Amino acid sequence: MRQVPRLISLVQGFLALTLVLVLQACASSDKPKPTALEANPAQVGVKELWRASVGDTALPLEVRVVGAQVLLASTQGDISALDARSGKQVWRASVGAPLSAGVGSDGDTVAVVTRENQLVALRSGKEVWRQKLPSLTLTSPLVAGARVFLLSADRTVSAFDAATGRRLWLQQRPGDALVLGQPGILMAVGDTLLSTQSGRLLGLNPQNGTVRWDAAVAMGRGVNEVERLVDLVAGTSRVGNNLCLRAFQSTVACVDAQAGRTLWTKPASGASGIAGDVSTVVGAESDGRVVAWRRSDGEKLWTSEKLRFRGLSAPVVAGRAVAVGDFEGFVHFLSPKDGALLARVASDGSPIALAPVWVEDTLVVVTQRGTVIGFRPE
Repeated sequence: MRQVPRLISLVQGFLALTLVLVLQACASSDKPKPTALEANPAQVGVKELWRASVGDTALPLEVRVVGAQVLLASTQGDISALDARSGKQVWRASVGAPLSAGVGSDGDTVAVVTRENQLVALRSGKEVWRQKLPSLTLTSPLVAGARVFLLSADRTVSAFDAATGRRLWLQQRPGDALVLGQPGILMAVGDTLLSTQSGRLLGLNPQNGTVRWDAAVAMGRGVNEVERLVDLVAGTSRVGNNLCLRAFQSTVACVDAQAGRTLWTKPASGASGIAGDVSTVVGAESDGRVVAWRRSDGEKLWTSEKLRFRGLSAPVVAGRAVAVGDFEGFVHFLSPKDGALLARVASDGSPIALAPVWVEDTLVVVTQRGTVIGFRPE
């Protein structure tokens, strides 16, 4: 189940559409056969705690964890806050329009972006303001410091007052004509706002958007725009100021997010985010190999071949295991020491649309049908 990159041309929409169709045709004409699953070793007991439904999530929208709550959005614009321990609904709301970007929240203000390029803010499940945006947004908003930060598809960064919706500043830099049509990196580390620009990680002043530092992670190479495409994707692993991340189909790297210095980079061919702990970084490659690197220097620790071509989600470190979902709705638990399969559980049979999240000792999984399940490894 090879992943097909979703591309967006900032100059010629028709060209972008053509590229996507060509890539889809190539991918569908010669799909490798998914690796057959071996017997479930059940070395780790995994208990299903609860199930809930949030509506169709055919377009993967990032999940936000705030305290003990999990905030999710359906493709059609329904937003739900669930208690991660019980699965009980805390509140539910609708913005009345399909979404292009998932949920951002600081526990008070919740923000999403619609396909009509509207930034919508809610509090306690009720809309408080709506702001028209000039361009498409695919990355979930970041709500922090009484502000809502946005990273648009053209990698423009902007800030809005969380109380009123008034735009405070905008940071726009020259970029590539073709960018990746999936969420990028937008997060805070200390008093610095991190965002992406092609294969670079930027450290911005959240007060005014000025660039504090600029760290190169990956360089585009090739004879055409598609081959030269390089972008940093959502899904990072942070331990203090050490931030590890992935450049699309290019590298995995770790950066000192305080000094703005790239610590190491290693070749990698994945399209989804990574996970990790204090010693290890783990990612799923586009062909379904799961790879672990040593966090300190990027040395490869192990590679698992058992889930090849199974359309894997990004992984998450779930207690004493690494969890990853696949296109048939299975969740696989791997050993963080050597990648050996520890256990497997089923969801609802539809693909795991989003990277699972680990909160309150519970693994929260979201399927493409919008089923949300809380599992607890024992």
